[in-house]
Amino acid sequence: MDASQLGLTQPTLSRQVAALEQALGVALFERVGRKLVLSQVGVQMLAGVGPMAEAADLAALTARGQVQDIAGTVTISTTDTYAAYVLPAMIERLRRIAPQVTIAVVATNDLSNLHRREADIAIRHIAPDRPGLIGLHVRNTEAHFYASDAWLARNGMPVDTADLIGSGLIALQDIEQFSGYLRGIGIPVDAADLRLVSNSSVTVWEMVKRGMGVAPMLRDIADRTPGVTRLLPGMPPITVPIWLVSHVQMQASPRLRLVRDSLAEDLARL
Repeated sequence: MDASQLGLTQPTLSRQVAALEQALGVALFERVGRKLVLSQVGVQMLAGVGPMAEAADLAALTARGQVQDIAGTVTISTTDTYAAYVLPAMIERLRRIAPQVTIAVVATNDLSNLHRREADIAIRHIAPDRPGLIGLHVRNTEAHFYASDAWLARNGMPVDTADLIGSGLIALQDIEQFSGYLRGIGIPVDAADLRLVSNSSVTVWEMVKRGMGVAPMLRDIADRTPGVTRLLPGMPPITVPIWLVSHVQMQASPRLRLVRDSLAEDLARL
């Protein structure tokens, strides 16, 4: 591991490292070429610090979960498409029923680390993945392939999955993983066939709406989007679960329960 991975970056890197080593009285890093890498002593110290950091995170979570005041902040993480197209209406209702609660939205297609309080509640499409997390499976939704009406007017309706290869499929990064997933559901596409790529599902969907190509999307979002049409209605849908996930230490918080119950009710109604 090099120093930059620990958050030590130029131009103050050398001064930070020197001050840290002077304070501790040990050499934590060794210079290898232009990089500073952890010494053996540094590796051993990092191994000891990890459990302490986890214990500190757990203590902070426990303390936060015991706060009984409704007023305060609840951070919700979800995918960028849910954050842009689905969550605002739910937050609007939350503002009416709990105006004293501050809602912070983290739009990310990565899993937020709930142990480190990157979010209090995560709307996810997978079950809880680590010890200490609990989840409510709200329901399953579906994803299908969609194109805009303007795209269909130019290209016609695809007849089968093979037609999607030349349809201008718009991909999500990682492109190799995305193309591999498509092959797994019967679409014989290679990464080289995908010429429009983004790490943002919102960007992909906006390109679909503009008639630039075809992409899969959750029905929850597509049904709220005028001017797009589902393709290949005979193709089996892609099943996508919806989970509300939080840390077990936060369950005593009435503020979190209020927000979670409101989200669960709205998500179940979609």
